[in-house]
Amino acid sequence: MSNAVKIHSFPLSGHAQRVELFANIAGIAHQVINVDLAGGEHKKAPFLALNPAGQVPVLEDGDTVISDSNAILVYLARKYAPNYLPTDAVLEAQVQKFLSLAAGEIAFGPCNARLVTVFNATLDADFAIATAHNVLKKLDAHLEDRAFLVGESPSIADIAIYTYTAHAPEGNVSLAEYPNVRRFLANVEALDGFKPMATTKAGLVA
Repeated sequence: MSNAVKIHSFPLSGHAQRVELFANIAGIAHQVINVDLAGGEHKKAPFLALNPAGQVPVLEDGDTVISDSNAILVYLARKYAPNYLPTDAVLEAQVQKFLSLAAGEIAFGPCNARLVTVFNATLDADFAIATAHNVLKKLDAHLEDRAFLVGESPSIADIAIYTYTAHAPEGNVSLAEYPNVRRFLANVEALDGFKPMATTKAGLVA
């Protein structure tokens, strides 16, 4: 796998999993290097040389090093899987909108709610759960009569939104009221190469 990109990851990180998921679905040759977050490996050299922020995921592609999961998705799509990032101006703008949503309400909602239950993070669980339901209502309305978030085929927008939405119940966020979201998750899970993130026994899944 000398030509494979390297993904510095962590098995329970949704941000890292979205990168692994895309590499699998898009058929991009890759090597996963799990970082020992519990042991503090991400806050020490040599990892800090890759990402001074001390966070996963980090992508190495030869001499190119990229951090931030959404930035990595854009890079991988542009270089290796262009079908997942449309060049049409309107569609590309819509993809970027969902990448912003993943970094915004998804991160502050289902992601943070899960951080509380899975990692005992000192965050406002009630605010995170409320934020999660707010964004899930928006997604459910958008997905009415849609298989994917943008256009007629999967894109990196779907990958960016998928993981923390699928694992929202671990943060005490039920998906029961969002049939279109659940159908969307099933559509992503049906893609060739789909690889799930391990489910933790937390929240509604405990």
